[in-house]
Amino acid sequence: MPRKTRSDCTVGTFEKKHGLPAGTIRNRNGRDTRSDKLIGTVRKEAKKKK
Repeated sequence: MPRKTRSDCTVGTFEKKHGLPAGTIRNRNGRDTRSDKLIGTVRKEAKKKK
């Protein structure tokens, strides 16, 4: 089973590491997430919006 991605990893690094095209991870409004945004921040935002 793969480990959970570290929260201090950036979105750009995550997309490269997993072979995803740039812009795969998006904000709630549908726009691309900045590549220097941290995965931890994306998780916090997703948890807050529920």
